[in-house]
Amino acid sequence: MSRGHVVRAMKDAELKELIKNIPAAALKDEVRKRGIKMGRCPTKADYAKSLPEDVLKKLAKK
Repeated sequence: MSRGHVVRAMKDAELKELIKNIPAAALKDEVRKRGIKMGRCPTKADYAKSLPEDVLKKLAKK
């Protein structure tokens, strides 16, 4: 396993922990505000990955 996979796995774990308490509707609204097109059947994690980290942190604090 290369180092890149370890860092990515850590980021995915951090992302899951960060979005755990954010409602999916809030993530979806932020994506819509930015005009980001999502594919079919996006998950909560897909929405979160398309947003900047600072926005996710702001939503997590609400």
